[in-house]
Amino acid sequence: MKNQHLKHLVELNIAILLISTSGVLGRYISMPPPVTIWFRCLMAAIILGAFCWYKKIDLKITRKKDWLTIIISGLFFGAHWITYFYALHLSNVAIGMLSLFTYPIITALLEPLFFKTTLNKKHVVLGIVVLVGIYFLSPEFNLENNQTKGVLFGLISALFYAIRNIIMKKKIANYHGSMLMFYQMIIVTLVLWPVLFIFEVKPTSNDWQALLVLALVTTSIGHTLFVMSFKNFSVSAASIMSSVQPIYGIIFGILFLSEIPTSNTLIGGFLILTTVVIESIQSTNNIRK
Repeated sequence: MKNQHLKHLVELNIAILLISTSGVLGRYISMPPPVTIWFRCLMAAIILGAFCWYKKIDLKITRKKDWLTIIISGLFFGAHWITYFYALHLSNVAIGMLSLFTYPIITALLEPLFFKTTLNKKHVVLGIVVLVGIYFLSPEFNLENNQTKGVLFGLISALFYAIRNIIMKKKIANYHGSMLMFYQMIIVTLVLWPVLFIFEVKPTSNDWQALLVLALVTTSIGHTLFVMSFKNFSVSAASIMSSVQPIYGIIFGILFLSEIPTSNTLIGGFLILTTVVIESIQSTNNIRK
């Protein structure tokens, strides 16, 4: 039994590790973020479509209302990725990923609006701590400063991601995770198709290699393994462990891009990740009750 639990724990951490590669890959690819995301989604859709066909996963959507939910959530998902990659391009892996990881607290603050529940005062306090952490990430609020822009894009990305997750949680319950990802990749690919005529599209050989890794390793394998982990862990427990994503991302940034985070970044990151862990533990305790 212990060996089985250890196996599931290792699988979940592998999923988190693979997803964490998005930061360094986003910085490495030289193309404009909208173009990068279009290629990422196109390649991921092909891979996920092949996976669903191989596993004979049912692609049928039973209710028309669910189509609307999948489309809207897919649009927010695409917007989340684009703004996240802009955050990476404007700042660095550490700031981009840490800004994004404000999404658990943003989710906690937004959920009462969607589910008509009472706002928890603890979430307000945690939100204030997050704001202090953001201050350390970008102590100089200057829109001409790329670091400030990176933090703002990271926060916008976190907002889009939080809304996307809430929409999915509220409406979709009985569909396979890979099938939902497959449809969302198709939606984003179709919507972003015009960017090929707006931006200059000249991927280098290094870009192609990074895109393939991003589509296969980060998106298809990483996210699929993470969704599959919900069979062995609660969503809250998985979320707690996923808090190490920025840490993995920062390590990748140091190893592959020689990006050493500043002391202010580390302080801000510590405050943000602390609130994430507290919120995740609180959610887990509420579920157990």
